[in-house]
Amino acid sequence: MGFVLAVVRHLPATLVRPREWLSQLYAVLMGTLPVAAAAGAALGVVAWLQMRGLLFRFQAESLLPSALSLAVVWELGPVIAGLVAAARVGAGMGAELGSMRLTEQIDALSALAVSPVGRLVAPRVLACMIALPLITVLVDHVAILSAYLAEAVGGNLTWTMYHQESLRFLRLSDAIPATLKTLVFGFLVGVTGCYCGLNASGGADSVGRAATKAVVVSLLLVLAADVVLVRLIQLSRGREI
Repeated sequence: MGFVLAVVRHLPATLVRPREWLSQLYAVLMGTLPVAAAAGAALGVVAWLQMRGLLFRFQAESLLPSALSLAVVWELGPVIAGLVAAARVGAGMGAELGSMRLTEQIDALSALAVSPVGRLVAPRVLACMIALPLITVLVDHVAILSAYLAEAVGGNLTWTMYHQESLRFLRLSDAIPATLKTLVFGFLVGVTGCYCGLNASGGADSVGRAATKAVVVSLLLVLAADVVLVRLIQLSRGREI
């Protein structure tokens, strides 16, 4: 908890020093976007296959675009983005800071009275928080587009019909909270990856253990946070399960 509070305390000062976090943001996006795009494409096709069969059974195939876009934007897109970031970014940060710990670069910063949290951790956490909503938007768009391509090949709806139906029940008041909750995912992924890296100890194999631990813990935290955030969003809107 002390580590988390220290990161939160350094975030405002880091935000006004863009040189420190822009390079980290670039690294996060370039490392994650290709995987996120592939995951979004697969998500859209699989969701189309599953939903089309289910809705066809109940003679409600015309609801496919609306149901698919709501499922992707409300839940599937943000969760996929969070899990991809946890796997890709969490491992990278854990390994990177773990290597710096083993080569005594962290100790050198402390000897120079430079806070490792402020210099190394906060920029990475801030970059994750900014990157996750952007990655989520990409996943959402790629998933909906790939679902349309699947519909164009195996369905009956034209692009105009599909586009109109996919936006029929989708509202900004629903999409914005679902996207912004990934700020929390980014914070958890960044903090977990950096914490595991900074606390690596032992030989060279400790870097691998730190990366593995960062991925596992990040995945679990993202899933747990999603459950809590979904319920909080529902309560804020007066919705009942």
